[in-house]
Amino acid sequence: MIAICPRRSALYMPGSNARAIEKAKALPVDTVIFDLEDAVAPEMKAEARDAVCAAVKAGGYGTRELVIRINSLNTPWSEADLVSAAKASPDAILIPKVSSPDDLLEAGRRLRTLGAPETTRVWAMIETPLAILQAKEIAAVAQDEASRLSCFVMGTNDLAKDTRARLTAGRATMMPWLMTALAAARAYGIDILDGVYNDLSDEDGFRNECAEGRDCGFDGKTLIHPNQIAVANEVFAPSPHEVESARAIASLFDQPENAGKGAISHNGRMVERLHAEMAKRTLALAEAIEKRA
Repeated sequence: MIAICPRRSALYMPGSNARAIEKAKALPVDTVIFDLEDAVAPEMKAEARDAVCAAVKAGGYGTRELVIRINSLNTPWSEADLVSAAKASPDAILIPKVSSPDDLLEAGRRLRTLGAPETTRVWAMIETPLAILQAKEIAAVAQDEASRLSCFVMGTNDLAKDTRARLTAGRATMMPWLMTALAAARAYGIDILDGVYNDLSDEDGFRNECAEGRDCGFDGKTLIHPNQIAVANEVFAPSPHEVESARAIASLFDQPENAGKGAISHNGRMVERLHAEMAKRTLALAEAIEKRA
């Protein structure tokens, strides 16, 4: 069975908010991103760092994936963030403002020097124009195990700011950049999460954007409020119909009479072995989600 870690919902939690850090233990979210960057004022950086790393060390978050977003590598806080995060041993450390492969190689080298366990992976925020232009080169770093790179996270608000593009319904202005980053991630076997949706009062708009991201191929959605979790979990999970169809396709190719066939007929349509591979991934994702519940 394919090993899959569900990342339907990834919620940013302010590292300076003790109540939010504790509340995350009971939320039905796949991934918690403890934020030491945008959500924390400069004068609170050290205090937030200590609180987040202590919480990660203490545990109590069940099967939730724990990620620490540190400050950008060119800031005065990044080294202390890396040192503390390495000791806390989260599932991943999220590096913001990544614009070149060297950013990730340096972070990976520092984590090894600091003694971070190999299970602590590196995630990269793709949120600058230069990151889009170098998406392939950045994703290719995943081939070097020293980089620990395993996931891209889209920073659509920063992209909009730096490019002056407007965030419109359907994201026509963003789609070329989103798909460029997604293609790069898939080319080198890493996951990728869609950017946040800013309007907390517009549930229909949020659902539509989740569906759009799912259809594009994203693994999940980054979130800014717990109220967004349920929709993201629903949209990015295989539907009962999809699971049923996947099970039928996978079982067809498992039958002895189809062992040597590259394509077979199923319900009036031609099904190839690539569809069987897709079906097995759907089943693996559904099983992983069920275990996490």
